[in-house]
Amino acid sequence: MHRVQKLTPCLWFDDQAEEAAKFYCAIFDHSKITGVTHYGKAGQEIHGRPEGSVMTVSFELDGQSFTGLNGGPVFKFNEAISFQVNCHTQEEVDHFWGRLSAGGPVEAQQCGWLKDKFGVSWQIVPVALMHMMQDPDTAKSQRAMQAMLQMKKLDIAELERAFAGQS
Repeated sequence: MHRVQKLTPCLWFDDQAEEAAKFYCAIFDHSKITGVTHYGKAGQEIHGRPEGSVMTVSFELDGQSFTGLNGGPVFKFNEAISFQVNCHTQEEVDHFWGRLSAGGPVEAQQCGWLKDKFGVSWQIVPVALMHMMQDPDTAKSQRAMQAMLQMKKLDIAELERAFAGQS
């Protein structure tokens, strides 16, 4: 029997759910579209979507299940919800930052946060920064925090220099 994930984030799009799912699956390893549903005649007086158009797209990003819903222009994404991408290397930071920020608003980029071209907020976070922020030496962690606040895309080497008091 197929195990259904207990919690699945549902992302409300105007009409770009399938495009977004394909975009995200191309960025994250071990990712795939797992299902697509379409609007029919039932409920058309309520949903107003064209018959046969994509209603939902089920997809996995690195094993995490998501649903994309084409619900119309009623709701928009905002920074109150974001997805954190934990990165072990600068190459990972560069990969996810470059791919997810492509076509997104530059003015939304700060402290490792970005918005993609669909308006979804992401945090591209080096695992090393989490360790720095948890260090019991608050002088070190505060130097790392101060360095992070000056960055858009996070630079692990620069964060490490600040943490060590070398910048």
